[in-house]
Amino acid sequence: MLTHADLQAMIADTEAEILQVVDAVDGPATRGLYDMVRYHLGLDGPTGLSGKRLRPLLGLLAYASIAGDHRRALPGAAAVELGHNFSLVHDDIEDRDVERRHRAALWTVYGVGQAINAGDTLFVLSRLALHRLTDLGFSDRKVLRLMRLYDDTCLALCEGQYLDIRASDSGTGMSVDGYYDMIGRKTAALIAASVEAGALLATDDQAVVDAYRAFGWALGLAFQVNDDVLGIWGQEQVTGKEPSDLAKRKQTLPVLYALEHASPEDRERLLELHGRPEPTADEVAEARSILERSGARDYARAEARRFRDEALAALDATGVVGADARERLRDLMVSAISA
Repeated sequence: MLTHADLQAMIADTEAEILQVVDAVDGPATRGLYDMVRYHLGLDGPTGLSGKRLRPLLGLLAYASIAGDHRRALPGAAAVELGHNFSLVHDDIEDRDVERRHRAALWTVYGVGQAINAGDTLFVLSRLALHRLTDLGFSDRKVLRLMRLYDDTCLALCEGQYLDIRASDSGTGMSVDGYYDMIGRKTAALIAASVEAGALLATDDQAVVDAYRAFGWALGLAFQVNDDVLGIWGQEQVTGKEPSDLAKRKQTLPVLYALEHASPEDRERLLELHGRPEPTADEVAEARSILERSGARDYARAEARRFRDEALAALDATGVVGADARERLRDLMVSAISA
C-alpha cells in the first residue's frame, strides 16, 4: 500500500535528481546563477519552500502503476518540474506577482534581467535532465520521443501564455470557449504531458499511453478551473497566495462566465470595475458579488468537478492501474481539486 511517506519519498527522490542536474553544471564563476535556480525551486536550504511537486509526482505514479518501482523515471520527473518552474519564473515577471510560495518572487530579489536568465536556465536544465534517461538504459528512440513530447508541450505553454497576455492587454475580453483553448495550452498540456511521459517510459502500448494522457488532460483542466475559483474565493493560508485575481483584473473563468450571463446592468458594472487599474477593496468585493449573482462561482465549481470526474473515468480506462495506485492518484486529485 502506497503511503503518504511513500509519496514524500518520491518527491524527495525527484528533488535529489533535480539537484544532481543543477550541481553537474554549477561552477565558481556562475555560482550566483545556480543559487537563483535553487532559490526559486525552494532547494536552497531549510528555509526553502518547494511546493507540492504535483506534476512530477503524477508522472512517477503513472510510471509506477505500470512498471513498479518509480526510480528509473526520475529524470523525466525532474525535467517536468524544471520545465514547469521556468514558466513560473517568467509568469511572475509578466504578471508582476511579488510572491511565490510565501516568499519573495525571484525577480523581486535579483531583478528582472537576472530572473529572465534564470528562467531560461531552468528550461535548458530540464532538457539536460531528459538526457540522463539514456544512462538508465532507455533507448535513444524513446528518449527522442519524450523530447518531442516535451518540446510540443513547451510550445503549447508559450502559445497559451500569449493568448492570456493578449486578452489582458487588449481589454477586449475572451469568450468562455477561448478561455478553454487558452488553459488547454497553458495548463492542461503540461499536466497531460507529465502523466503521458510516465506512461511512455513504462510501456510501448499506445492505447495505454493515450488513456493516461486523457487522464492528465482532464485533470489539468480541472486543476486550472479550480485555481480560478481559489484565485477569487480561496483562503491565503491554504492556497499559499492571496486571492487577488479580481484586483489584478485577470480574465479567469468566473469573470468570463459572468460577462456572458450576468444581467445587462451587472455586466456593465463588472466591465467598469474590471477595467480599473487599481480597484479598491470595496470595488473588488462588489465585483465578487456580481460574479456570485450571475452563478459564476457555482458554474466554475461544477466545471472543476466535471473535469475531475472525467479524469477518474480516463484513469479507469487505462486498464492497467492497480487499486493502490489508483487510490493514490485519486487522493492527489481530490486534494488538488478543492473547489
